[in-house]
Amino acid sequence: MMKYASILSVEGTGHKMKSFLILEDGTVFMGSHIGAQKEIISEIVFNTSMAGYLEVLTDPSYAGQAVCMTYPLIGNYGVCLEDMESKRPWPDGLIVRELSRIPSNFRSDISIQQFLEENGVPGIAGIDTRALTRILREKGTMNGMITTDENYHLEQILPKLKAYTTGKVVERVSCTEKYTLKGAEGNGAGLRVALLDLGTKNNIAKSLAARGCDVTIYPAATSAAEILGDKPDGIMLSNGPGDPKECTTIIEEIRKLYESDTPIFAICLGHQLMALATGADTFKMKYGHRGGNHPVKDLVTGRVYISSQNHGYVVDTDKLDAKVATPAFVNVNDGTNEGLSYTGKNIFTVQFHPEACPGPQDSSYLFDRFIENMRNGGYHA
Repeated sequence: MMKYASILSVEGTGHKMKSFLILEDGTVFMGSHIGAQKEIISEIVFNTSMAGYLEVLTDPSYAGQAVCMTYPLIGNYGVCLEDMESKRPWPDGLIVRELSRIPSNFRSDISIQQFLEENGVPGIAGIDTRALTRILREKGTMNGMITTDENYHLEQILPKLKAYTTGKVVERVSCTEKYTLKGAEGNGAGLRVALLDLGTKNNIAKSLAARGCDVTIYPAATSAAEILGDKPDGIMLSNGPGDPKECTTIIEEIRKLYESDTPIFAICLGHQLMALATGADTFKMKYGHRGGNHPVKDLVTGRVYISSQNHGYVVDTDKLDAKVATPAFVNVNDGTNEGLSYTGKNIFTVQFHPEACPGPQDSSYLFDRFIENMRNGGYHA
């Protein structure tokens, strides 16, 4: 078993209370406590984004996980509440090298420390996040505990860590009733989009509304019959957290949406669920893709885009039936699937985030492609 002492002093972040990050392989990091006074067990993942920590914290796809930010200084521009991607933060915990005590930004509303405290999110600062990231890359994503209990007993904690699962988290992060975001002026004016909220980021609906679409957001448990009954011009399946295979009932309803003639665009978890609904398979990656610098190649045009990503599962193209769907995008780094085009259907799906926030806007054109699909094949009364 390994123990890593903090390189930064406990005084260095302005917090005197010691904190410990304990991994399920027995590795222990010692640092200083940040955020809420709370002990948590969670899946430990890392994000390589250099900015956008607020958008990461408020991305529902992180439900059931604690996030290690690889960039060494987090919180230096504070928290601008207007930039939140949902109504609250979703990660169980935050792990950083150094937490900025004094934000410097004219848009900042509160410090990140205050934000974590007010929203009940604990964390640890002052650890070697490079070492932690290297462990997760070499051994794969694993569960861990963040605690301030200096008298912890590994023999009691490790079985609890190994037993932890994120479970069915989609239902926890989805909205509870449908609501509508009216569109502005744009090439999508007059089009109505049904957005199935599997843990959606605000900017997906905003990206469509900014192009003129009226977007109605539906809870994840909504039936296909209700969505189709509202006669949308197109259907959007959002991102979201957890193992896609846990979403058995949702997959059944998505199959019914697939069988309709309504144009569909899906992102991240929605992409995986559409694949499962049509007979394909998914598997868990060793440590996933989380960050704003992942290159993806469009297999039709050959162009490469830098994308924002946040996922730990991927579609298995070895089990893909070409009569149903064919690969449309591929990850340049590791060759994993990044998108599908459905044969004979007005459906395309991507693993990455064209709405970004945080991240590059390279692939935002996909929303315009979706609007073109709706114009050519949507419902018109």
